[in-house]
Amino acid sequence: MNESLGKLLREQREKKGQLLREVAASLHMDTALLSKMERDERTPNKEQVLAFAQYYEVNADDFLVAWLSDKLASEVPDQELVLKAMQAAEQKIIHQKKNK
Repeated sequence: MNESLGKLLREQREKKGQLLREVAASLHMDTALLSKMERDERTPNKEQVLAFAQYYEVNADDFLVAWLSDKLASEVPDQELVLKAMQAAEQKIIHQKKNK
């Protein structure tokens, strides 16, 4: 999945044929804030990501993976460092699974 969370949110909203203000009201959120999230100008927190997934009735994992990948890409501007960190994390996860 190479899409940003914002793009996924917008696609889901448009798929449902809803306006920004309708979704924002349903999620008790400011319309301008939702608009910024869809444009990837603001990052929702994990609870908001889960609320979006529930609202749109989609697998939360898809939204969470997009959210996490957006965070990784924006937090560490050095692409090589991000890739090394992800590889190290992958090895740690494999090790943890083996030890369970």
